[in-house]
Amino acid sequence: MSQEMRNIAIIAHVDHGKTTFVDAFLKQSGAYRENQQIVSCALDSNDLERERGITIFAKCTSVEWHNVRINIVDTPGHADFGGEVERILSMVDGVILLVDAAEGPLPQTKFVLSKALKLGLRPIVVINKIDRADARPQEVHNEIFDLFDHLGATEEQLDFPTLFASGREGWAVNDLTEEHKDISPLFQKIIDHVPAPQCDENGPFKMLVTTLEADPFVGRILTGRILSGKIKTNQSVKAISRDGNFVENARASKIIAFRGLKRQAIDEGVAGDIVSIAGLTQATVSDTLCDVSVTEPIHAEPIDPPTLAMTFSINTSPLAGTEGDKVTSRMIWDRLEKEAEGNIALRVSRTDTTDAFEVAGRGELQLGVLIETMRREGYELSVSRPRVVYQEDEAGRKLEPCEEVVIDVDDAYTGVVVEKMSLRKGELQEMIPSGGGKTRLTFVAPSRGLIGYYSEFLTDTCGTGVMNRLFHGYAPYKGQITGRRNGVLISTEQGKAVPYALWNIQERGPLFIPAGTTVYAGMIIGANAKPGDIEVNPIKGKKLTNMRAAGKDDNVLLYPPRIMPLEVALSYIEEDELVEVTPHNIRLRKKFLDSNERRKYERRKEEA
Repeated sequence: MSQEMRNIAIIAHVDHGKTTFVDAFLKQSGAYRENQQIVSCALDSNDLERERGITIFAKCTSVEWHNVRINIVDTPGHADFGGEVERILSMVDGVILLVDAAEGPLPQTKFVLSKALKLGLRPIVVINKIDRADARPQEVHNEIFDLFDHLGATEEQLDFPTLFASGREGWAVNDLTEEHKDISPLFQKIIDHVPAPQCDENGPFKMLVTTLEADPFVGRILTGRILSGKIKTNQSVKAISRDGNFVENARASKIIAFRGLKRQAIDEGVAGDIVSIAGLTQATVSDTLCDVSVTEPIHAEPIDPPTLAMTFSINTSPLAGTEGDKVTSRMIWDRLEKEAEGNIALRVSRTDTTDAFEVAGRGELQLGVLIETMRREGYELSVSRPRVVYQEDEAGRKLEPCEEVVIDVDDAYTGVVVEKMSLRKGELQEMIPSGGGKTRLTFVAPSRGLIGYYSEFLTDTCGTGVMNRLFHGYAPYKGQITGRRNGVLISTEQGKAVPYALWNIQERGPLFIPAGTTVYAGMIIGANAKPGDIEVNPIKGKKLTNMRAAGKDDNVLLYPPRIMPLEVALSYIEEDELVEVTPHNIRLRKKFLDSNERRKYERRKEEA
């Protein structure tokens, strides 16, 4: 059976076309009917994935080609979801490395490729988007070879096959002179180059859990590749943790296989296949599901530790409970525990107080996606500014996480970018022209210096700059970094903001709210153009007299407010501020709503 199967993962930097390429696999393998109406990026089924245009959760599908079943896993491309990528690579026998024909290898390409090479996988390289006007396939091919060499690839891994393709157009070729028909050359390359699963079909059942999800009808669904033996419906199984401890005994109530875009219940899962099993209540990611006679767990690679943390707490604003139905600390803790169960790159813990919890993850995007998901589920919560997770070396020195930052900018903006990165303790490693009037800059910078920089970077480069980040490692603490220089405008009253008051306030700096917004004392409604915070009254209307008519308010001219998306808001706030997140609104506020409490806090801070 294993000779008629191949397990592969598609890995690449974010937005290099993985999910679009899977669409081509599904269409050309007959997974769709001829008259079937389909959507693009079919595997990006989550609402957030479709809105953001990125893959967040790894997903499995399978196609058949010349009587060979090919299980395909689409992986996330963003570094914040690297935990997903690391787990997925442990259950496949080969990878397709997708690289943009114009952008070439980028930081996440290096990350996913290093993980694949470390596991001994031999990638098939596909240079995608070859139909771009600025494509440079031969140069990119050379860059990929240099990357393989730099990452310590073996002689066998360096001898990688290369295809040129357009996922959007649905074709792949071994040589650019060939006719652009379909992706059959890639199908054939997978069958020829990727080995069949090396499994023991006659041994006891063993499977390493790589992903977990909850189903309202069958409960927990655990997905992984069967390493040995078979699993039948209602068979007794045992779960063992990564360190060899017993977890639970249970029956496999349902076995599900991936067939095209559908999940299909099957009677028996065989060695080498990727399946999902329902019926267990305690087993989680990295556990081994096995026959009751097995005592040793399957080896699972440790996951890189979190580098960024935030505090999630209950919403304590005067508007708390008016929009969401999940507002208590118990509800928030249960939801965070559930999230950490399936996402082992996330770590949640309690704090000194009962209404606040610390959530640590890989980056701002990963934590931002969790917050956005929770608010759509009806949760209300307050979130602190992201902070880095420090470590100590053997000598007791403070170590902080650093990131490799690759920036592509127009030549005219290189000066301002280098200056701003230097202020944030970034060290320039490389500066090379990338053609078309652009320059590629490579920095190593502390993670805390990059918090909040992206929006400033877009302003400095007039929206034309592209920034990619990747965890580089821990390095000695680099000293104090200057934070936000300007203060904020703080409301002193509760009510609805009126145009007349905002018209007067906007002279002090840009506003974050439009007229008619409900505000409360301690809420941040705008940015001060100068250092220091200012308290303002946004609900103060114009006093009417016999000499002044109400109609005069019609000529009040307000500038468009600066609306803060979630990630921008999280990076904008300072340590004494919070982001209030509800199903319908994202508000900025001071941690202490009372002005006297804020003054006491400032005095304590100065004394310290």
